[in-house]
Amino acid sequence: MATRAEFIARLEKLDACAVSDALDSFGLKGAHSGLPRRSTKSRIAGTVQTVKLHGMEPAGGSKRHLGTAAIEASDNLTVIVVEQRTGIDCAGWGGVLANAAKVKGVRGVILEGPARDIDEYEEIGFPVFSRYTTPHTARGRVWEESFGIPVQVGNSIVRAGDYVIADGSGVVFIAAEKVAEVLTVAERIAEKERLMTRDVLEGKSVSEVMGTNYETMLQKQ
Repeated sequence: MATRAEFIARLEKLDACAVSDALDSFGLKGAHSGLPRRSTKSRIAGTVQTVKLHGMEPAGGSKRHLGTAAIEASDNLTVIVVEQRTGIDCAGWGGVLANAAKVKGVRGVILEGPARDIDEYEEIGFPVFSRYTTPHTARGRVWEESFGIPVQVGNSIVRAGDYVIADGSGVVFIAAEKVAEVLTVAERIAEKERLMTRDVLEGKSVSEVMGTNYETMLQKQ
């Protein structure tokens, strides 16, 4: 079995569309629109560390600032994924956290919820994808329930250790136990599309190229 770093190196050579197509071929969920990239033009790929936020203050008050434990548990192969479905009129991620994550080597953050300090992310070159944006602080509005536990993004349950790729087209999660199979098919799809593009650029009829190849690329595995 390949190592985590080896899987991520393969994932980095792909894009979200090829991985989404591969999931389709297995009948799997995991591809999401509506989470645009808010800063940089970078594609990110890595393994997931999760954070789950909640709009109700825990008994006894919050013991730590949201996101801090996830950053400390991360490394330079990590993408942090935050679920914030309650108390949503405030940001689940901000500039200080982004700077700390960047120092730790975290590759980026994906928020099922809002982010703020967008300009600061751009200034420091830190990729953030989020459902929407807000200027409102989380202080007194939202608290961390836990980190490293399953979270929900769209209609997908995402677990710490799963794989993710995110770019200008969308965000795609791959369950850790499926990554080898999905990457193999995604690589095959990407190579077919590369050859199809080559044929079009060399003057072959696009109707011929698309008609004979494209419609059979997503046959069920």
